[in-house]
Amino acid sequence: MEKLKILLAKGRIYESVYELLKDVGISINLPDRTYFPTTNQKDLAFQVVKPQIVSNLLANDKADVGFAGKDWVYENGVEDKVEEIMDLGFDGVKIVAAIPDSVDYEKLLKGPVTIATEYQVLSQKWVDDKKINGTIFRTWGTSEGFVQDNEDSIAQILIDNTSTGSSLKANRLKIVDTLMESSTRMYASKKAMADPEKKKKILELKMLFEAVLDARDRVMLEMNVTRGRFETLVTGLPSMKSPTISPLYGDDGYAIKIAVKKSEVPTLLPKLKELGATDILEYDLRKVLP
Repeated sequence: MEKLKILLAKGRIYESVYELLKDVGISINLPDRTYFPTTNQKDLAFQVVKPQIVSNLLANDKADVGFAGKDWVYENGVEDKVEEIMDLGFDGVKIVAAIPDSVDYEKLLKGPVTIATEYQVLSQKWVDDKKINGTIFRTWGTSEGFVQDNEDSIAQILIDNTSTGSSLKANRLKIVDTLMESSTRMYASKKAMADPEKKKKILELKMLFEAVLDARDRVMLEMNVTRGRFETLVTGLPSMKSPTISPLYGDDGYAIKIAVKKSEVPTLLPKLKELGATDILEYDLRKVLP
């Protein structure tokens, strides 16, 4: 099989995917001033590109797999030309429309407006759907400064991505509409998914990613319990399926293992003690395969 060509996006996406690949067991190294990381996997080949163009390259069969924000897939208009493999859940953002705090939104829409944004396609669709008399002003990078409540303001509406909204608040802007929600996702080209060998490899990567992501959300708890309190403890245990149970040396009781969500641990540990658990150990998981 020829190498699976994988695109890595620069910036935050690169860092998140790098850590995911490392946890899977795929190491990559990016030498200075190059765009082609080396890897310990003979059947994989990586290239680093700008996040905005990952989906375009996949849609034109220039690579097999890539990691990109859903927002740029839709901004590039290729959502039907690539195949979404899985949502990694990284870098969650909303694409929103925002205006100055002091401006009345309904009054603003009655007149002609200029929209400052990096998202030309998404913004034009929003303008058309809302039947707004608006024109798009293309920005690059930080755009909040283009929208102010004065006559000299370049634009009256900002369309941008936000995770917490703190930057908008700092610039005295308020959200008036949400265009879409986005996160980092794994995509594949249609051509790669039509190739049985490449499809198999892509789905194997998906399985490994799911195993790591599931493990990040869980911990393993080990504990001992006497025979007399065994039934009470076991019936009060949460578990992915059922706990792993083995007898203790000397037939004094049982050792129990369960995988639980990290968010359950603060309330679960006191409960386990009440139910008779002793010698409780907690440790992280690397991968979880159901």
